[in-house]
Amino acid sequence: MRKLLTISLCLFLTIVTDIQAQEIPDFSGTWVLDTSRGENLGMVKAVTQTVVISQTADRLVVDVTSSFMFTENVRQLNYDLTGGTTTNETAMGEKSETVSSWIDGALVAVWTSIGAVAGSEVVRTETRSLSADAQTMTLSTARGDNPPRIMVFDRQE
Repeated sequence: MRKLLTISLCLFLTIVTDIQAQEIPDFSGTWVLDTSRGENLGMVKAVTQTVVISQTADRLVVDVTSSFMFTENVRQLNYDLTGGTTTNETAMGEKSETVSSWIDGALVAVWTSIGAVAGSEVVRTETRSLSADAQTMTLSTARGDNPPRIMVFDRQE
């Protein structure tokens, strides 16, 4: 029994160490939206967008500057990389509770906001990832059974 407990403890510690050693991508930098490489963009195809990201071990801050039909919009998004909840505004200005986690080297954030129908909620999941050379950032946003919107950004030097 003691031998089985020791083996189980060693296996558990190995798994925990592997999870902790998971490589966390660094999204820091300036990124420009390339709508020609996106999917399911709809009207977003007409948007120009620059994103400036700063990242620490426990927080990701995304400063978004967008331009659509000669109107500029600036907003800041905050992600708690330890799994805590933050409050952000959607692109349309609705308040949303955001919970983030690392899954397979990507930052996955679940946004929950109040729906248009009394007592309902809107839940969308965004997945932010980097290419192998860290020069392309992909942001996939899914809501319900709808196909995800894929936004592709190029790193600026």
